[in-house]
Amino acid sequence: MALRVAVQMDPIERINIAGDSTFALLLEAQARGHELHYYTPDRLALVGDTPFVRSEPLQVRDEAGAHYTLGESRRGKLSEFDVILLRQDPPFDLAYITTTHLLERVHPQTLVVNNPASVRNAPEKVFVTEFPDLMAPTIITRDPQEIARFREEQGEIVMKPLYGHGGAAVFRIGREDQNYGSLIDMFSTTWREPWVVQTFLPAVAKGDKRIILVDGEFAGAVNRVPAADDLRSNMVRGGQAAATELTAREREICERIGPFLKKMGLLFVGIDVIGDYLTEINVTSPTGLRSIRRLGGPDIAAIIWDRIEHRRGA
Repeated sequence: MALRVAVQMDPIERINIAGDSTFALLLEAQARGHELHYYTPDRLALVGDTPFVRSEPLQVRDEAGAHYTLGESRRGKLSEFDVILLRQDPPFDLAYITTTHLLERVHPQTLVVNNPASVRNAPEKVFVTEFPDLMAPTIITRDPQEIARFREEQGEIVMKPLYGHGGAAVFRIGREDQNYGSLIDMFSTTWREPWVVQTFLPAVAKGDKRIILVDGEFAGAVNRVPAADDLRSNMVRGGQAAATELTAREREICERIGPFLKKMGLLFVGIDVIGDYLTEINVTSPTGLRSIRRLGGPDIAAIIWDRIEHRRGA
């Protein structure tokens, strides 16, 4: 049975299809005969208690520069779709949170992937603190005295915005780093929310592993190795993708958190592991599908659609 599928995402003309996981999901859905529709979050409207959206029929092609065709825009109820892919990138701000409230009006009658209430309640750098024994030493605060105390205990630390993404504004600070005070000032004036401060993990030089879980089960992984002159391993920041296998510790991490993810309706999740430590649980718009496939790993987009179709009885 063909499904009516809508994707809520950032402007499709801006994506880099070579590494975009949303695009991988769209290609797979189209190959299975599902009917695709596209909209950006600003097209949503709540009329009384009913969410509406202006969307466009979508066709996709794996051709850089000619990767999509849109049909005529149409206004309709959000509930008219069988499946909605919630795939806009952070920032995880009030605008993002508002869309989860609107999507929650139609879920689970319309299957939203991921469950919008759980996305709202599991911000990536906060959700991970539910598993403190799997994490490196971490604090979440904007109190300079707390950060100073933590730095004194840990030595080298990493500071990053709580709701940042893609490796933006991630800083390594040494015990005697003269930039420390200036970074505290910059963070204080730039972000109103707390920051994440973690002990620096030297193992990051060997890679920051992105592990994909589908419906709470391990599906595939890619190791992201940072450039020699950069702390960050994100591929949008110059990190290089490499094939990898899971260690025993990484399998333990997956087995620990998998049941929680499944219970929360978080069907497509990407976790980050450095050395023996879980650092993030990404639930908003996880990436890595195309890199894993390109390196000879499984077709995780197909695994995800198998699970979606099973839930929808397709």
